[in-house]
Amino acid sequence: MDNRPSQTETNTPARIDQVRAGFLCRCPNCGKGRLFEGFLKVVDACAVCGFDFTRLNTGDGAAIFIMQIAGGLVVFSALFVQIAYDPPIWAMLAVALPLVVGLSMGLMRPGKGVMIALQMKNGAPRDE
Repeated sequence: MDNRPSQTETNTPARIDQVRAGFLCRCPNCGKGRLFEGFLKVVDACAVCGFDFTRLNTGDGAAIFIMQIAGGLVVFSALFVQIAYDPPIWAMLAVALPLVVGLSMGLMRPGKGVMIALQMKNGAPRDE
């Protein structure tokens, strides 16, 4: 008896989680190709599987969610620190402004990748 997988079983692609692939800025279709060619410019097609991304459009959806998340975290944290410790306003601004910019920039690519993955997962037309 031969327990090795057959040739057809080894050539089938692994099942990937599209949302995780989008969060890691990888192609949600295959999980291997790059999703962005610049900071936020989506590639036209995946270099590995050839999936066409020109039909997908997330618009400003990711930016809206990221602004709400980053703004909420920083504002409520700053409010807590202001009430609890009463630091000078210049110290609050010196900490809060770079923090909100850093969170926004750091979460923007994964957020846009997740939006693209969700758009693919929930009904965008696919090449088959």
